[in-house]
Amino acid sequence: MTDQLGFTVQLKTDFATAIQRVTDALKAEGFGVLTEIDVKETLKKKIDVDFRPYKILGACNPTLSHRALTAAPEVGLLLPCNVTVSQEGEGVIAVSIVDPIAMLGVVKHPELESVANEARTKLERVAASLQNN
Repeated sequence: MTDQLGFTVQLKTDFATAIQRVTDALKAEGFGVLTEIDVKETLKKKIDVDFRPYKILGACNPTLSHRALTAAPEVGLLLPCNVTVSQEGEGVIAVSIVDPIAMLGVVKHPELESVANEARTKLERVAASLQNN
């Protein structure tokens, strides 16, 4: 499923398995996870709020990032590509992947178009591989 900011797929699995599957699918397309933000843990620690399991993974494809940063250094404000993994119900995990074309739409730079298209194609394959497994 596609929304304005990205692609969302639902997995029928547990949270830890979903994180591993997403990480593996990203790796298969040349992305590494540079950052991992545990939203549930952070909200509990900072404001003592209970929240469902929810992580934000900062994924980076070094080749694409280098091309984008070389073309327009300000694009670093939009990097890395975020992927969220959240518990929606018992055994139901939502994985949302940012759409690089939507994100780069705020930076009007013609050289970024090919990078965004290539990144989107790779991330669409990540989403497709998650749906097929």
